[in-house]
This record gives sequence, structure tokens and C-alpha cells, in this order.
Amino acid sequence: MARRRTAKRANSKGSQAVVIFWLIFVIVIIAIFMLNAPVIQKNFDLFKTRLIAGPGSEGDTLDIEEDPLLTVNIEQPPSRDPLPTPPPLETTTQPAEQPAAPTQTTTPPAPPPSAPPVTTPAPSQPPAVQPVQMRERAVYFTQVGSDGQILHSRVTRRIPVSESPMQDSINALLAGPSSDEIGRGILNLIPRNTRLLSATVRGNTAYLSFSEDFLFNTFGVEGYVAQLRQIVWTVTEFQNVRDVQFLIEGRRLDYLGEGIWIGSPISRQSF
Repeated sequence: MARRRTAKRANSKGSQAVVIFWLIFVIVIIAIFMLNAPVIQKNFDLFKTRLIAGPGSEGDTLDIEEDPLLTVNIEQPPSRDPLPTPPPLETTTQPAEQPAAPTQTTTPPAPPPSAPPVTTPAPSQPPAVQPVQMRERAVYFTQVGSDGQILHSRVTRRIPVSESPMQDSINALLAGPSSDEIGRGILNLIPRNTRLLSATVRGNTAYLSFSEDFLFNTFGVEGYVAQLRQIVWTVTEFQNVRDVQFLIEGRRLDYLGEGIWIGSPISRQSF
């Protein structure tokens, strides 16, 4: 029991000694810290400045001034020059490599179809005027002789060639004599305003249809005979016509005016 108590006392004394040692050590540290407070504050400010300015600042060294009040000589490691800060690496941002596009075989576009040459149309020329073919036809008018007798008078007309030459000749007759012919005493005794309505040939007979104006002649019987003779002699100039059947408005009449027979075809020999 005594050994145990002795051991406990020895342990408690040892513990007290350790506590006293550490307490003294802490007091010394605090005393050193308080004595070197200005230096520590200066170094702390310098460290703070370097921390803010960044590494690599030249001429920033820690100057530790020896305080004459410091009684404890604390051996400090020799100051070292700050290592030179390597220059920052230049980082060049390179564009990411684009994946190579797949090689495509492009067929060159076919050339556009050549446009047909533009041909400037030649200026249209008016068609050449074909000369009108003319043919002389004989027509018959009336002329009064020196003895007062009514005679037929043959004149020629230049008439354009057509498919109905007989109608053209009769129409030229109905148009009457020219002023020069009238000056020579040539007359037309066919009633005025008489119109040819139709003209056909059957066998050797020409069927001529006139308007109703053909019925009224102011020169009497001699005038009726003269108008019939003018037409018969004009139409029989055609070789295939021998006589003429007169029609009024397409109708066959027996007499013309004062007993002049027209109910049958009339030839040159009828006068």
C-alpha cells in the first residue's frame, strides 16, 4: 500500500512539474510575442501586402530588426532571396479541330442548253401586186342616125378577167356610155336603175333575170326594141350563146311594154 501511495505521489508531482513546465513555456512564448509585437505586425503587414500584390514582387524582403530589449537570442535561419517567379505560360487557345467533312464527289453542273440563235425576222415586204389581167369586151349601145333611125353602136370595154365574164359585160352595159361617147351621140336606152339579178347559160340560151325597172321605158316601142337589142347583141358576143331568155325578178313574162314578145328566147335574127 505504501508503494502505491508513493507511486501516486511521484506521479502527481511529475504531472505538476509537466504542467508547470508548459505553463512557463506558454508564458515565455506570450512574453516573446508581446515583446516582438511591432516586428510581427510589420512582417504580417508585409506578408499581407505580398499576398495581395501576388508572387514575384521584387525587393520585398523581411527585415527583422533586433530589439535591444530582447534578452532571448533566438537563432533565425538565414534569409533567402525569393525564388524568381517563372513567367506565366502563354496559353494560346487553339480552335478545336473540326472533324474532317466526308469527301463528296461533286459532279460539275451540266452546262445550260444553248439557246437557239435569235434570228431577226427580215422586214416583211408587202406582197407584190399582181397586175390585174384585163380583157376587151364588146358592148352595144344605141345611136340615132341622120335619118332618125335607131341603130346599134358597138364599143369596147377593158374589163378585168373573172369567172363570170358575161355578168361583167352586162354590168358594163348597164353602166352606160362614157362622157366622150355621149359627145359622139351614143346613147343607152335601157331604163335607168335596171339591175342584173342572175345570169346562167343552158345549152346555147342565156337566162337573164332583171329587176322590175326593166319593164318601164320612156321612149315607147322603139325604146323597148332598142333595150332588148342592146342586151341580145352584147350577150351573143360569146360564142356559146345563141339567144337570150328574158326574166323579170326570176319570172318569165310574155310581153314587155306595148306588145313586145319576150315569152321565148330572142336572137339577133329576131330584129
